Amino acid sequence: MSDEAPPRPGVGVGAAIVRDGKLLLVLRLREPEAGCWGLPGGKIDWGEGVRVACAREIAEELGLTITPGALLCMADTIDAGDGMHWTAPVYLVEDCVGDPVVLEPDKMGGCGWFALDALPERVTRATLAAVGALRSPT
Repeated sequence: MSDEAPPRPGVGVGAAIVRDGKLLLVLRLREPEAGCWGLPGGKIDWGEGVRVACAREIAEELGLTITPGALLCMADTIDAGDGMHWTAPVYLVEDCVGDPVVLEPDKMGGCGWFALDALPERVTRATLAAVGALRSPT
């Protein structure tokens, strides 16, 4: 019998930021899914509310002020390059102030707005889940 605790998923949060019909994506430089375009977001800190974490992460990464809207979907990234399992609620964001600027160049190689029918070739699993939810009728 092992005293080691079983591995547990990491918990993050993502934002599907939509402006003028386009989705904001960032180019990931780190695992998981390095080299793919994905939703901005990050880890939830201990004791931090999920919506608060979402707004904080976007401000830290891109300098945007956002108001997370409805829960768009849940995204799982399981062993996609880092041997871990991440799960993240993804919020729809239609209330966004400012223009995105990469503030963490060690983590992101750029950012851009993409039409849902003209996404980059390599996108993250969370991006695919969010785009599927955005395209599905309510």
